Amino acid sequence: MAIETFDVRGEKLSRGSGFFVDKDRVVTNRHVIDGAYRGEVHLNSGNSFQVKNVLAVDAEADIAILKVEAPPNLVHPLSLDRASPQEGESVVVIGNPFGLEGSVTNGIVSAVRDIPGFGRIIQITAPISPGSSGSPVVNMHGQVIGVATLQITGGQSVNFAIPSERIAQLDRSAQTQTTQQMSLGELVVATSRSKHAKAVEYFRDGLSFLSKDDCEKALPYFQQATESDSSYAEAWAQTGFCHEKLGRHAEAIEASKKSVSLRPSAESYFNIGLANYYLKQYRESEAAYRQSIKLDPYNAADAYYALGLTYRDWGQFDEEIQAYKHAIRLKPDYATAYDRLGQRYLQSKRYAEAI
Repeated sequence: MAIETFDVRGEKLSRGSGFFVDKDRVVTNRHVIDGAYRGEVHLNSGNSFQVKNVLAVDAEADIAILKVEAPPNLVHPLSLDRASPQEGESVVVIGNPFGLEGSVTNGIVSAVRDIPGFGRIIQITAPISPGSSGSPVVNMHGQVIGVATLQITGGQSVNFAIPSERIAQLDRSAQTQTTQQMSLGELVVATSRSKHAKAVEYFRDGLSFLSKDDCEKALPYFQQATESDSSYAEAWAQTGFCHEKLGRHAEAIEASKKSVSLRPSAESYFNIGLANYYLKQYRESEAAYRQSIKLDPYNAADAYYALGLTYRDWGQFDEEIQAYKHAIRLKPDYATAYDRLGQRYLQSKRYAEAI
């Protein structure tokens, strides 16, 4: 479907795409409805319906769920595939580029990136043209793997998709939290009063470059987000992450510490641990990794492995062995941890255990 929005004077504002996930709930990109006081959805059947309310918004992921009342016989909800797609998997984007309703473009999943503190982003080769933001990205089983996003940042177009698991989370919120509902006009007013709104715009710009693993270009946007809203924990977290990826360890520690002071997270503590490790500040590295493990003990295999490397370089070999064992316990197929454990046993002349 196409989504058309209008400003306070009733003049056309923007055009995007969307799709039904239930008889009265439509998913689109948050930026499609930016500044809109009224919205219409245009179905491929030729019928049009008003957007009644905004049910839920995930500003950072650029997703919105809208309430649209249409006759059941005209509504064809799409099912969500919450499993992570495979790289190389064929997909299609069903959108409305340049006003051409029901256009289908083909591509593949080129990468699935796990961004610490945010979650996964799907990079796709299928082109997303103006008017197709908010389109479903559909696999060969007819299931939606994500919502397509076109981000124009610094004159560059970046195509990616937010996974269905995040759509499903927001949809559950839309069904259970009636206090979130507001009209498009009310959303404009609420957003205009919030200093956080501009920060989120910068954050989304940074995220678009991070989806391409381009920290050099992403970092300035995350920094602008923290300048717009100094209490924006997620922006501080991504600032720290980018600094670390770029080898700026001291800056990574500073930004990540700011993030955990606002909202403790396993990912930011991991980043602090990693940065301290590279600076050979092993005691601080150990403490940060321990805190990361404490906050997310069931997904701490990588933190235990990294802790083992810290102990190795620190010369605490018994602790190194225990850290690798914990990593393997949580992730039985952790080949690198097995390799490091075997090397430590050999270097410690514990040959039977090395075998």
